[in-house]
Amino acid sequence: MHIAFVTETWPPQVNGVALTVRTLALGLAARGHRVEVVRPGKPGSDGKVELIFARGAPLPRYPGLQVGMPQGGELRRRWCERRPDAVYVATEGLLGISAMRAANNLQIPTVTGFHTRFHDYASHYGVGLLAPLVRSRLMQFHRRAQMTLVPTRALLDELSEAGIRRVRKLRRGVDTDLFTPARREPALRRSWGVRGDAPVMLCVGRLAAEKGLGLALQAFRALQARIPAARMVMVGDGPQRGALADAYPDVIFAGTMHGEELATHYASADVFLFPSLTETFGNVVLEAMASGLAVVAFDRAAAQEHVANGISGLVVPASDARGFITSAYELGLDAETCRMLGVNARIAAQQCAPDAVTAEFDKLLRTLVREHGHDPIGAAA
Repeated sequence: MHIAFVTETWPPQVNGVALTVRTLALGLAARGHRVEVVRPGKPGSDGKVELIFARGAPLPRYPGLQVGMPQGGELRRRWCERRPDAVYVATEGLLGISAMRAANNLQIPTVTGFHTRFHDYASHYGVGLLAPLVRSRLMQFHRRAQMTLVPTRALLDELSEAGIRRVRKLRRGVDTDLFTPARREPALRRSWGVRGDAPVMLCVGRLAAEKGLGLALQAFRALQARIPAARMVMVGDGPQRGALADAYPDVIFAGTMHGEELATHYASADVFLFPSLTETFGNVVLEAMASGLAVVAFDRAAAQEHVANGISGLVVPASDARGFITSAYELGLDAETCRMLGVNARIAAQQCAPDAVTAEFDKLLRTLVREHGHDPIGAAA
């Protein structure tokens, strides 16, 4: 098959959407499909994936990120000349909207991915009154697709109740060869000032208001009051980094990381804190689990899908901020339970192989294309 991806985010940008979309695109290409990706940035290639230029504009407060500009005319011309079998629209911005219109006009089967709860972000940026409007626009966008993919059962139910047709769950995968307890590095722990077996708490992700990082830092302060040698490491960057670093000078802000360096930071910690309530999933939860960390998170998104409470981590009701702090504090005090949960978390993460997710995605695309009057069997490039 010939599959066109449309996304406003792609590595080297570091976020869950960029990494998920790239994994799917490269996975399809490895299975013999012809894959092109339309995104802001220069034309080129990423492995066997063709990268197509789209105009972009800088995103305020996020240096290095761009918002895609409408490309409707260009995409219609391109897809008339090189018609894809299906279009996967990963982001709902101006670029995605124009791609949806172009695909609909050309009657190309279109799949969307529901990756970001933008309406939940509104209250964190002082525009909470706009949340219903933002949600309405998101639902309208996804109703125009022939299929919408979500990573959790809860999201499938939510979007189905909102009138989105053909919502399908597509699991997320994690590279358990990259993210593994074997990468634990005593020298890195010493560089953090860790003495002996003192516990290290870790957060990974964008340092932004919607991530609820204040709660994780409160949990760290509670543990630190009992174990002064405890450490807190924050991996990532974002608009809140400066303010947080000023307020918590003893916290280690490691910046943005990739690949083995990121995997080593995961494996060298003990407890992973995920205080966000705005995620559709949270790839970092699976990465932490694969790294053998005990996870503390709310009963949402990835944690709801993959963390068995008391077995592979601790899951707290979404309204219980105090419970989150208490769970993190108690786990930091109990090294044996921490290790047990980490072992079980690793076992659970090993069931989420990326190849299996790509195969599932491939099957969904083939089914959709076949239902629209074209048999994709044998159409791989």
